[in-house]
Amino acid sequence: MNLETNNLQPLSQAIEAIVATAKDRVVAIRNASHRHTSGFVWQPDVIVASEQTIGERDEYEIVTADGRSTRAQIIGRDAGTNILVMRPSERIDVSPSSPALPRIGGLVLALAANFDGTTAVRVGAVRSVGDRWFSRAGGSIDQRITLDIRLHRTEEGGPVVDAAGALVGMSTLGRPGEVLAIPTATLTRVVPQLVANGRVARGWLGVALQPIAVPDALVDQAGQRIAMMVMSIAEHGPAAKAGVTAGDILLTVDSIALRGMRQLVARLSEENIGQSVELRLIRGGHIIKLAAQIGIRP
Repeated sequence: MNLETNNLQPLSQAIEAIVATAKDRVVAIRNASHRHTSGFVWQPDVIVASEQTIGERDEYEIVTADGRSTRAQIIGRDAGTNILVMRPSERIDVSPSSPALPRIGGLVLALAANFDGTTAVRVGAVRSVGDRWFSRAGGSIDQRITLDIRLHRTEEGGPVVDAAGALVGMSTLGRPGEVLAIPTATLTRVVPQLVANGRVARGWLGVALQPIAVPDALVDQAGQRIAMMVMSIAEHGPAAKAGVTAGDILLTVDSIALRGMRQLVARLSEENIGQSVELRLIRGGHIIKLAAQIGIRP
């Protein structure tokens, strides 16, 4: 092949340039069992990683792309958004990155670290971009960004950048065979809360629920066939104070029909703490309404 007419060469050089610029941000996070995962420098004294990849130890070894080693202390974690933050014992100075606007089909690079800190990279495309969504653990994530990239578990938690080197978000493994990016907007919102408080405050009613079929005689009146039975109630929690009892069948929260936990989680996001909600439920064969105030999850 004539290199002068090789159209892939400019693309290759562009990818190399992006990696060269971004690699100093990527770190290997190592534990005592000689295993590692990836993370990246959010700011000189804050490292971001995937919460689901990091164990319960308080401190880990961090290795940068140039082979420097330091310690880092976990200062906050949030399973809801899968974001964990660490404080390195030494500042890691990096150039700031601008946020990217992900577009379907756009070229992206998922950067990661090998065990020795050297850089690894995957190249692919943005497969889809969806609206705001809520994880099973109750986290509000600004966009559902799926990537057409394969990712090893040790590579999870690294930065995802677009063709201009701007930050799309943090790579994470979703459902089997699915690779996602936690958006930069979510990181920007959650990381400061974790740095300041170690956690993200979320709404709470204080009930344990299980899906159940609405009794046939009440389906028409209830307006739905599936609801959530109250299995237990937290003492002195918002639901208990509102008068909810075990055995009640919860139909709606503020007219939102409950057919699973995701509908309730969406109503209990952090911005709704302190708000009053109307609970519509079945008790003793009758439909009643109660008012509850959303509390802060312990």
